[in-house]
Amino acid sequence: MGNDSDASAVFASTISKEYDILMGSLYSVFCVLSLIGNCILLLVAYHKRSTLKPAEFFIINLSISDLGMTLSLFPLAIPSAFVHRWLFGETTCQLYAMCGVLFGLCSLTNLTALSLVCCLKVCLPSRGNKFSPSHARLLLAGVWFYASVFAVGPLARWGRYGPEPYGTACCIDWHAPNHELLALSYIVCLFVFCYSLPCTIIFLSYTFILLTVRGSRQAVQQHVSPQTKTTNAHVLIVKLSVAVCIGFLGAWTPYAVVAMWAAFGDATEVPPTAFALAAMFAKSSTIYNPMVYLLCKPNFRECLYRDSSMLRQMIYRGSPQLEPKDRFGSTSQRNKDTSVSTRFSNGQQESYGACLHCTESAALCHVTPPQRTACILTGSTYTEVTVSRLSAEPQANFL
Repeated sequence: MGNDSDASAVFASTISKEYDILMGSLYSVFCVLSLIGNCILLLVAYHKRSTLKPAEFFIINLSISDLGMTLSLFPLAIPSAFVHRWLFGETTCQLYAMCGVLFGLCSLTNLTALSLVCCLKVCLPSRGNKFSPSHARLLLAGVWFYASVFAVGPLARWGRYGPEPYGTACCIDWHAPNHELLALSYIVCLFVFCYSLPCTIIFLSYTFILLTVRGSRQAVQQHVSPQTKTTNAHVLIVKLSVAVCIGFLGAWTPYAVVAMWAAFGDATEVPPTAFALAAMFAKSSTIYNPMVYLLCKPNFRECLYRDSSMLRQMIYRGSPQLEPKDRFGSTSQRNKDTSVSTRFSNGQQESYGACLHCTESAALCHVTPPQRTACILTGSTYTEVTVSRLSAEPQANFL
C-alpha cells in the first residue's frame, strides 16, 4: 500500500489545475495540426516520390519523426493534463519517455544530417552531386540508430526515466544526476552529443553555406546555365532547412536550459511550471516542418494544389445527383447565362450570350445567328453543309 501511495503521489500534478487545462487544450491543438500537416506532407511526398531529391528524404524523415511523436505522446498527455494527474502507470511512463527521447533526438539528428548534406551540395558541388538516394537512406539509418542508443540507455540502467516534475507526463529523470554518478554521465553525454554537438554542426554548416552563396552570387547571376535551376533548388532547400532548424531549436532550447538547470544545479529550486512551459514549447516543434515546406516549397505546394483539386472532383462526382429534369434544366440555363466563345469549322468565331439584356429591344441587337455545320459522308468523300440544309439531304447519307 505504501508503494502504491508513493507512486500515486509521484504521478499527481504539481501545477495548478488551470495550467493543466491550458496545457491539455494546447496539446489538443498541436495534435490536430501536427496530424493534418505531417499526413498531408507525407501524402504529397508519396505522390512525387519519383522526383524527390536526396536532400528531401530528410524532410520526409523529419515528418515521420514528428508524426511518431504526435501519435505516441499526445494521446497520453492530453487526458492526463485534463484529469490533473498521470493516468497510465509506471510501465507506460517508461515507454512514453523513451518515445519522447527517441523521436526528439531523431528530429535533431535528422536536421544535423540535413545541414551537412546541404553544405556538401552547396559548398562542394563536385562531391555533393554524387550524393545519391542510396547514400541518403544509409545516412537516415544512421540517424535512427544514433537516436536509439540514447533512447534505450535509461531502459538499460544508463540514466533513468521518470515522471516530469509537473507530474502529468514522463521524460528523463533530471533529479537523478544529483545523487547517481551513472545518471550524471548519461546526462553529460546527452547534453554534449545530442544537443551541443548537433547545434554546433548546424550552425557551422549554414555559416559555410551563407559564405559560399554570397561569394558565388555574382557568378551565378552572370552565367545562366542548365545548372542554375539546380543551384536555385539547392538554395531554396537550404533556406527552408534553416527555417525548420530555427523553429526546432527555438522550441527545444527552453527545455534544454531548464533540464540542465535541474541536472547540474539544485533540482528542488526549479519550479514545476518552468518544466511545464518548456515541455509545451518542445512539443510544438511537431507542427513547424509541414507548415514551412507545404507553404514555402513550390513543388510541394503545386502537388498539394493538384491533389486537393482531384479530391474536390472526386467529392463532386460522389455527391447526390440532381433529377434528370433538374439537371438538364440547370445545364441549359447555365449554357444560356454563360458567355462561351465557339469557333466553327468555317473559321469564324461567335460569342454566345452577347445580348442577354436585349430582350425588350431585340431590333437593336443585330446578331447573326450561328451557322452550324455538319459533315456528311457520301461514298469515300464528305461534304460540309449547314444544319438548315440537312433536311434537304437524303437520310441514307448519314453514317
